[in-house]
Amino acid sequence: MKNIIGAKASPAASEVRFLTVDGEFAGQRLDNFLFRELKGVPKTHVYRIIRSGEVRINKGRAQAETRLEAGDVLRLPPLRMATVGHRADSSPSPPAREFPLLYEDDALLAIDKPAGVAVHGGSGVSSGVIEQLRAARPTARFLELVHRLDRETSGILLVAKKRSALTGLQQQFRERETGKTYLALVEGHWPANKKVLDAPLARYLLPSRPGSTEPGERRVRIVARDHPDAMRAVTLVEVLARVSLPIEPDAFSLVAVTIKTGRTHQIRVHLASAGHAIAGDDKYGDFERNRVLQRLGLKRMFLHAWRLQFTHPARGERMALQAELPPELRALMPGPALEALAVSAMPVTHD
Repeated sequence: MKNIIGAKASPAASEVRFLTVDGEFAGQRLDNFLFRELKGVPKTHVYRIIRSGEVRINKGRAQAETRLEAGDVLRLPPLRMATVGHRADSSPSPPAREFPLLYEDDALLAIDKPAGVAVHGGSGVSSGVIEQLRAARPTARFLELVHRLDRETSGILLVAKKRSALTGLQQQFRERETGKTYLALVEGHWPANKKVLDAPLARYLLPSRPGSTEPGERRVRIVARDHPDAMRAVTLVEVLARVSLPIEPDAFSLVAVTIKTGRTHQIRVHLASAGHAIAGDDKYGDFERNRVLQRLGLKRMFLHAWRLQFTHPARGERMALQAELPPELRALMPGPALEALAVSAMPVTHD
């Protein structure tokens, strides 16, 4: 990475800066890149200048999750210099934490992410999986998220340990060469013949809270195919078992959901819009039903990243990983549902 004009030694500057992305940083998220480039600038301020459009990529607005490409030109607004000897970001250092490992070699690692942990910090979250993992492995030269999971979702999450692994795996995700299957408990009887959901999605923001200058919470909805913000989203659903819970016998379905596109909240919105919201979903679900489920012990959304298939970026071998249902979800499942799950288990392949 190098400055095109008048770079100062300090990462924070009181004048507009233009930076060019070299190949080493290709594929990295904009927010993660800026955290490294603007050391000493609070993360909340970094997100603020991105949302306001003050950070530009090739003269255009960008989002925090925008992936950088080699040759991109970034415009950074004037930033107040941090006082010498004083850390501008007073937020505590992320706690060092390792997560349950499903697989690891010199190119990548796969963890079983617990629910309730964001994959990265930002937007009110001080730290996530990647920051905590870096703190736990201070000698690691490179650790970057390959993809993401919602904070409320548990299951398989890939982290690259080399730049080449990151770019190779992300290309597989973009080209839909990976296989991603989730387990979800949904309300009602999912029709066995309803196997494909193909409905475009668009993101929007809820109204800001009264007196707040921050934008409202992000949501996603189904839109018409000719909507200007429409993004194609395809979800495949397979019924594994009918599930009876004490609140209402035979009122739920355990389904395996395979996504062919990786849109934000895709599974949650598609299933809810089909009339079968995910149990425990606090954004798109049945709030009254969720309160009853909490009394049965379901304190989270029943969505779990169960299986992931991909080609190893270095060896070229096809890999298949599987993360078993976490205890808090297994405890809710009656015996027949667990038996159906065991029958559908696939062979896990990794050396």
